[in-house]
Parts: sequence; C-alpha cells; structure tokens
Amino acid sequence: MVRQRKTLQELTIKDNFMFAAVMLEPDNAKGLLELVLGIEVDYVEISQEKSIVYNPEYRGVRLDVYIKDNKGTRFNVEMQAVSQPLVKRERYYHSQMDMELLVRGTDYENLPDGYVIFICDFDPLGMGKYRYSIRKRVDENLEYNYPDGSYTVFLSTVGRNEGQVPEALVKFLKFVAARPESSNDDFDDKYVKQLQYSVEKIKTSRDMEGRFMLFEEMMKNEYKAGHEDGKAEGKLEGKLEDILQLLNARFTVPDTLPERISRITDENVLSKLHIDAAVSASIEDFERELDKHLSF
Repeated sequence: MVRQRKTLQELTIKDNFMFAAVMLEPDNAKGLLELVLGIEVDYVEISQEKSIVYNPEYRGVRLDVYIKDNKGTRFNVEMQAVSQPLVKRERYYHSQMDMELLVRGTDYENLPDGYVIFICDFDPLGMGKYRYSIRKRVDENLEYNYPDGSYTVFLSTVGRNEGQVPEALVKFLKFVAARPESSNDDFDDKYVKQLQYSVEKIKTSRDMEGRFMLFEEMMKNEYKAGHEDGKAEGKLEGKLEDILQLLNARFTVPDTLPERISRITDENVLSKLHIDAAVSASIEDFERELDKHLSF
C-alpha cells in the first residue's frame, strides 16, 4: 500500500513532522511537560539534532521529541496517530535514553530521571482514560515509591474521564484529535492558541518546507529500501542492535566496535556473538571472539 503523502500546509499537530517542529520551540515543550505531568519547569533544552533528522542510531526516520529540563531529567515524547502496541516499545525507549548516557560515562547511580510520553489518537490500554501514569511498584508494599526514576505516560484523545484530569489537558487532547478543518477552531485555551500560532508559523516557513521535503524523501527511500531488502536485513539489524545493547549495558564500548560488528552478515555468526556479548568477562574478550570471525 502506497503511503498517502501530504503537503506541509495540510498537516495538523497530530502529524509527526508537525508535532516535532512545534516542539522545537522551548516554550511549547515546556508548556507540554507542565500540562502532562502537572509540574513546574524553569526551562528546557531541545535536542534539535534528534528531533527532525534521519538518525541511523535508531531504526530509520525518527521524529521523537527529546527534551532535558533544568534538573537534568530526560523526556522522550512521541505522537502516535496510528493504533499499535506500545507497552514493550516504551521499555526500549527507556533503555535507549539510559544507554546513551552510560556510553558518555554517566555512572549508574547518577542516571537522571527519564520519562517516555506517548500522545495517542487511540486508547492504548483500553480503560477509557485520558492519561495513564505508569511507574514500577513493589507488590508487597504498594505505598513504597520505587526510586529508579523511570516513568511512562500514555495520553489518549478518546478518554472518557474528564472529571479526573485537568480541563486544560482535555482541551489539548481534543485539539490533537481535531480533523484538519477543525484544527483552527477556538478551544478556549491559552496553550492551544499558542500551539495553533506555532503551526501556522511553521506552514509559512521556507526552512521548514525544506525540512519537510527532505523528511518525505527519506520516508520514501526508507519505504522502498524496506521492500527491497525484505525481512532478512531487518533480522540482521535487530541482532546487531541486541548485541550492542547488551555490550553497552556491561562494558564501555569502543566507538569503532559497532562498525566492526556490522561487517558480519551471517545470521548464525551474529547469534553466536550475541551469546559472547552475554558471557564475555571483558570487552577485550568479546573483541577477540569477533576478530576470529572477521579474519575469515
């Protein structure tokens, strides 16, 4: 099935590109965090290089919004317009945020809090809630706040519990859910008006027009490559990703190692290296096993 292409002027905030572009404005990102989490934020930093670019570290084109607040807390925010399973996916996102910091030299005990936030145009858990706030718990003592600093929030535009969440959050989610012809309606909310202004400004920006054209081209190429390469390449990439994730969790990984492992195209060898990544006593031991296969 060919993906339906839109122009920049046809996008609403529900479209991934527009959402990422709007959230490049620090005031918009700050307002979103305060609205969703019910906290006050002094300032935020937006990782622009990860928001609207092709990032080979991840699987293809990603339009997540990466935010850091004044306390160092990390936030990964993504718009989800198409219904899909998200529970295991958010676990992967948390691991990616932590791995990035660990590779840079952050100690485990100094890892900052991390939030994964999905804004969904469907009900991800099927309970009729506008907001689902999720954290780990201790079954034997439900009052204990497990202090690992890992939090997940699912927002749903189709919630039914308006009296249990802030009115401003409901208005924001109704704005997200609005069809193109209704997206400029008056939602009687200051933050929504702020977002509407940003959307209109982006639609007249030549820079954003260029970025959107590049994004569309990358999406087209990714779609084409996916069909040409088939499932085999996807399995190899998945195995490579699993190996690196395991190594990063155990050791300090040299910058050259991912490229060296990527030279292996035999699925059976990658499976063997996955085991080696789990049992090697050191990164040097793993590299010796890798060298054996590269020397063939």
